[in-house]
Amino acid sequence: MKYHNTLALLILAAVFCCMPALGAVKYVGGSPEITAYISGVNEFSPGQDATITVILQNGGTNTMKFTDKGTLASVDLATTAKLVTVGLSSGTAPIVIKTDPQSLGDIPSPGQTTATFTAKITSDATLGEYTLPLTVQYKYLSNNLADQLTSDTIQSQYTPVNVTIPLTIKIKPEVKIDVLDAEASNLVVGTEGYVNLTIKNIGYEDGKQATVKLLQSGSSAVIPTDNNVYIGDFPRNGVVACLYKVAISADAQAQTYPIDVAVTYTNAEGDTVTSATDTIGVPVEAKLSFTITSPPAVVTQGETSVVVMEYQNMGIITAHNAQARLSMVDPLSSSDTTAYLGDIPPGGKATAQYAISAASGAAPATYALDTEVRYRDALDNSQISDTFKADVQVVPRPATPALVQLLEIVAVVVVILAAVGYYVFVVRKKK
Repeated sequence: MKYHNTLALLILAAVFCCMPALGAVKYVGGSPEITAYISGVNEFSPGQDATITVILQNGGTNTMKFTDKGTLASVDLATTAKLVTVGLSSGTAPIVIKTDPQSLGDIPSPGQTTATFTAKITSDATLGEYTLPLTVQYKYLSNNLADQLTSDTIQSQYTPVNVTIPLTIKIKPEVKIDVLDAEASNLVVGTEGYVNLTIKNIGYEDGKQATVKLLQSGSSAVIPTDNNVYIGDFPRNGVVACLYKVAISADAQAQTYPIDVAVTYTNAEGDTVTSATDTIGVPVEAKLSFTITSPPAVVTQGETSVVVMEYQNMGIITAHNAQARLSMVDPLSSSDTTAYLGDIPPGGKATAQYAISAASGAAPATYALDTEVRYRDALDNSQISDTFKADVQVVPRPATPALVQLLEIVAVVVVILAAVGYYVFVVRKKK
């Protein structure tokens, strides 16, 4: 076969030597030869953001060149890959390619260029090797000896090429976590509480010297204060329980907030690595609040009355060692504005007593006084409720009945007469 090809080329060369001087440089049998491979890392983990760098090489060679004095030279070489476009697709691999096909220009021979693709390995990717199809499109000069029409005119002919080159990536074993259960305890706006997690290793790696980390997710209102739990060995399909203390931001709302979980461990190669995070939702309840459930307290003008106010816990946690405070406003006053309520469970009630005085000139009306409750939460942190209202009604002093007024006058007259009589019969008699 090789002998026949050589003979054909010799015959073709002899023909060219007998032709008029119409062609300058002619290439016979040459074309681009494009190959590609992944440069650097081609091993990735489930859930990983990946950057795939592809090197494209042109190894095309010209098999024969003819020159003829006085003819026109071709603009391009037959081995140059013109207007190269590459695109990477996922095929059946557990990966999402985020980069669109890209233009790389011309690749001469010999020569190479680089294409970079961003991708995301799916979180459920399983261990193994996968093929990614790399589509390469280009064209190349395919003139023959008859392309020069006249001594000053040449016609270029290009052939389009579309090839697919397989690239291989690997999904490596790792610890992959799945939060089976997340139990929140005493998670209330502005307080501290606990999150109890049950976590399973659903990956293909047996983690050594593992630590489960609880991490704040972005600007989430759930902020871990104890965020590391050492669990030692974490084998495939292993299940562990981890308890964490967390703080809830004071400006949070009653809703579910995200929090991230990850495992740092030593892999089979002895490297310390961190798994992909698993984000879970944690419910947060509204800030503990109280209300007055008793009727408005009543105080009489010019008098001091001991009034009873009933406080109710409207939240979901117990208020420990609760104390109520009442703020006075004119024309009301009090010598003691605090009252001890004790422990108040969710929905529970407690009473407070205050000695309140109303000025004699106080206008009869209902006065809304500010009140608040200071307490300790489940972790013995001091907390204070938002201010709310307690109503106190000032009533006028009762009018004195006419008979009572008359008796009072008679009593005064009697006293006066007795004094006069004493003076007349006792003092004058002595004189």
